[in-house]
Formats: sequence, structure tokens, C-alpha cells
Amino acid sequence: MFIRFLISRFLTALAVVFGVVCLVFFLLHLVPGDPVEVMLGESARPADRAALQQALGLNQPVHVQFVRYMANLSQFDLGTSFYSKRPIRDLLLERLPATVELGVAALLVALLMAVPLGILAAVKKGTAWDVAATGIALFGVSIPNFWMGPMLILVGALWLGWFPVSGREGVASLVLPALTLGTALAAILSRMIRSAMLEIMNEDFMRTARGKGLAERTVILRHGLRNALLPVITLVGLQLGALLSGAVITETVFSWPGIGSLVVEAIHRRDYPVVQATVLCISTSYVALNVLTDLAYAWIDPRVRLGSQP
Repeated sequence: MFIRFLISRFLTALAVVFGVVCLVFFLLHLVPGDPVEVMLGESARPADRAALQQALGLNQPVHVQFVRYMANLSQFDLGTSFYSKRPIRDLLLERLPATVELGVAALLVALLMAVPLGILAAVKKGTAWDVAATGIALFGVSIPNFWMGPMLILVGALWLGWFPVSGREGVASLVLPALTLGTALAAILSRMIRSAMLEIMNEDFMRTARGKGLAERTVILRHGLRNALLPVITLVGLQLGALLSGAVITETVFSWPGIGSLVVEAIHRRDYPVVQATVLCISTSYVALNVLTDLAYAWIDPRVRLGSQP
């Protein structure tokens, strides 16, 4: 039964990734702009433009380019950058550690913010503490990264001078991007923790723990939070992929040398192979994390995989 569930999820993920690859490929070729013109300039001679188009394979029909691209992709060949002439695999390997570092830091920030806020809102339900925690969560969800980032730069870097404005130069340069990327996730997680804790608070085992004379702090943290973590862990797994997509904006704002800034640079340069490879990397990571979360949840709770079968 679990094997059928695994195969079903794998085939669905494969179909999603294939759809993304096709969509990105054809959209890039429909967007106005010629990479040859970007590389040679508007004053280039027609002969030079034709020669470069032939060298890059851009003189062929779109369907022929697509078939060639899929054939290379089936051999795990991501191609070569139009702009730098370097293998795209090397470019991704250079940028990937920075994105992973930022994602892990943002997740840590989100958990450090969300767990106390969620517990506080549940324990102090209906009080000013609950309203304040809910307001902070709403604030975090409502503010987009492209606004939060510049505001943090203005306060933390320019006014206070505590952190670098941009770049990747040690732990200090990681603080502002991680706060920007982790705030929205913290808001979502805090609401989930609050809801899960409220469901747990009146369970029999919680009353039993209190009846044994345990301190309220021990009851909340050791018994309540531990049992409320399952839906939270699921949400964290699903939101990890969203961190990658959100990193595109955050990395651009802070000039963080990761996958997100690479895809923006490639779009500006009309570097089709790099754009396709970076979007493929992001989408594959997103889908893979979602599939792993589904499988973990199905392994923990058999009702999930049983409910998916006809």
C-alpha cells in the first residue's frame, strides 16, 4: 500500500516538474528581447548577429530547440551559459550553498519567533497577549519581502550601523536577509502552533499531567507542545519550498550570491539556459520537499495513504 502511495506521489511530482520545464521554456521564448542583441549590442552587424544566433542554436525553430533541450536534460546536461560561457552546473554549485545557508537561517529565525508567540497566544487566549501575538503574525504575513528588506536595511544598516547593507561577508551579513525571509514563515507557523496548542490544552493527558502536580511550564512544553508538533512539522516541510521561491526577492534586495539572484541576473541578460536551469532547480526542490513531507506524514499517519487509494 505504501509502495503504491510512493509511486503515485513520484509520478505526480514528475508531471509537475515536466509542466514547469515546458512552461518556462516557451514563456522565455515568447518574452520580447533577443539575447544576441543583449550580448552584442544594438550596433552589431547583421553578419555577426547571424553567426552568434547559429552558434547558440537560436536560429532553429522553437520546437527543435525544445526537443534538443529535453534531450540534453534527459542526460542531466543543463547546458552552457550564453553570457559567461561556463557550464550551468558549475554556476548552480557555486550559488547553491549561499541559498541553503540563507534558507536554514531563515527557518531558524522563523522557529525562534513562532514557537514562543504561538504558545503565548494559546496559553493567554483572549487576553492582550493573544491579541498582540495575533497582530504580530498578521503583520508578518501582510508585509512583502521587497518592502521588509529595504526597511531592515534602513534601520539595521543605515541608522544603527549594526549590520552590512548587502553581500555575504560573515554571520552579520546573514541577519537581515534571514529576518526578511523568516518573518512571513514565522507568522504562518505561530498561527498553526496556536491552533494546535488550543486543541491540545483540554485533552485528558494534559489534565492528568496537571493532576500529578507538574508545573504549568512543564505541562505546556513537555506534554502540550510535543503533541502539537505534528501538524507544525508538516507545515514546516511544505513551507521550506516557499523559502526558495521567496529567496529570489530577498537575495536580490541584499545582493546575496545565491540561486535567486542568479535567476534575476540571467533574466536581465536573456540568458535562457541559466533561467531554465535555475527555475528547474527551484521547482524541483519545491516539489521534492513537498513529496518528502507527504511521505513522512503518510508514514506517521497511515490514514493519509489509505485515503488516497480508490
